[in-house]
Amino acid sequence: MIKFYYHPTPNPMKVALMLEETGLPYQVVPIDASKGEQHAAAFRAVNPNGKLPAIIDTDGPGGVETRIFDSTAILIYLAEKTGQLLGNAQDRGELLSWLMFIASGLGPFSGQAVHFQYAAPQGLDYAVNRYRREAERHYQVLEDHMNGRDFIVGDGVTIADISAWGWLDRAPRVMKGATDPLAPYPNLKRWFTVIDARPAVARASTVGKDFTFKTEMDEETRRALFPSNYPQ
Repeated sequence: MIKFYYHPTPNPMKVALMLEETGLPYQVVPIDASKGEQHAAAFRAVNPNGKLPAIIDTDGPGGVETRIFDSTAILIYLAEKTGQLLGNAQDRGELLSWLMFIASGLGPFSGQAVHFQYAAPQGLDYAVNRYRREAERHYQVLEDHMNGRDFIVGDGVTIADISAWGWLDRAPRVMKGATDPLAPYPNLKRWFTVIDARPAVARASTVGKDFTFKTEMDEETRRALFPSNYPQ
């Protein structure tokens, strides 16, 4: 059984999709990041970094309970555990490269673009421009790569597609004000439409719907989500 520590944000959504694609049995453990539950000692024992997602595999290697945190690490772990969505052995270098591109570039810059466009104080025009333009640059890198391709790596869906889907699903927020945020990236839009139509995406989109997560951006939420902005 996989214990899946979840909050409805892009990185946990990748893992939700992976679990649905692989058919692994899992239990959702809701962690309301807006209330600061990710900072509790019980969760820090699962992820010392206090971020979502994280999992505990109660039947890890050798039958030993295993914790895994960071969405990219979780995707690799689950792919290796099940033997699914890893692509061909000869594409391993490409797979790892694109996973790291998403983990260190597309994801963080998209997240910062959202932060500075929606959550940061007004007047930080340099930061807004910096992160929005870098998000657009990362979109363009993937757009160019997808020319003539159906999938990010190889000839079938892999964890690279799952990882990218988690962030491209949030393009309307990343590209604030755009009526069709993927229109400038036709290869990406074509790819996203195919991945987003998979039955597992519909199932993943229902994960966590049984729980009510806080949505208000009040002082408690700001302190919970951005603790480094405040004196310790």
